[in-house]
Amino acid sequence: MSRNKSSWAFEALVILPALALVVAAQQNSSLSIAGQAGSAKVIQVDGRNYVEVEAFARLTNGSISFNGGEIVLTLPDATANASSPDSPVAGFSKDFVRGGIEAMAQVREWHAALKNAIEHSYPLNETWLAAYRRQAQQALRLAGVAVNTAADKNALPFLTNEFNNMRQLSNNYLQMAQSLTYITPDALDSDPLDQKISTCAHSLASMATANEFVDDGSCQ
Repeated sequence: MSRNKSSWAFEALVILPALALVVAAQQNSSLSIAGQAGSAKVIQVDGRNYVEVEAFARLTNGSISFNGGEIVLTLPDATANASSPDSPVAGFSKDFVRGGIEAMAQVREWHAALKNAIEHSYPLNETWLAAYRRQAQQALRLAGVAVNTAADKNALPFLTNEFNNMRQLSNNYLQMAQSLTYITPDALDSDPLDQKISTCAHSLASMATANEFVDDGSCQ
């Protein structure tokens, strides 16, 4: 009897051994398949379980055709779109997303600390700003170690750019403070670099949500 990957040739009835498919050992029982709606009537003859081809086709969303003396049951190809073990993984890997989220969280904390100090005219100090920088840099390094897919590799430079821009923003205001330049409380609102950091953060968040790398120019 011939068959291929998407079709099985059946004779008059489909034989379903009880050890392979869990059906009750009764005269009147039914067959159900996990993940599929409905059931098919099972008939037990001489200790063997049988199900009608038509009922089995309906249960599995398959179709029946005839080829000479054979009944051919064609099943949906559930594996057609599945990735093989050697296929490249699409989108971002879970570890990279986790690492990227942590890196962005550290950058946000760094930015929030800088913004709070500027808005309240607190002294800017290299020591505490450097502590935020080190935490963000470590999180970025761990995200880099987690790179696994093409999307991960493409997105890592954008994470790096976001870190570098935040470092530059922090250094800019630290230098202004050290030179005794007056910093207005709303200075960040009109700072192009701060706006770029915010735009890139939104772009990276959208990529993570969609699980797809997109270069919209925000993080260049």
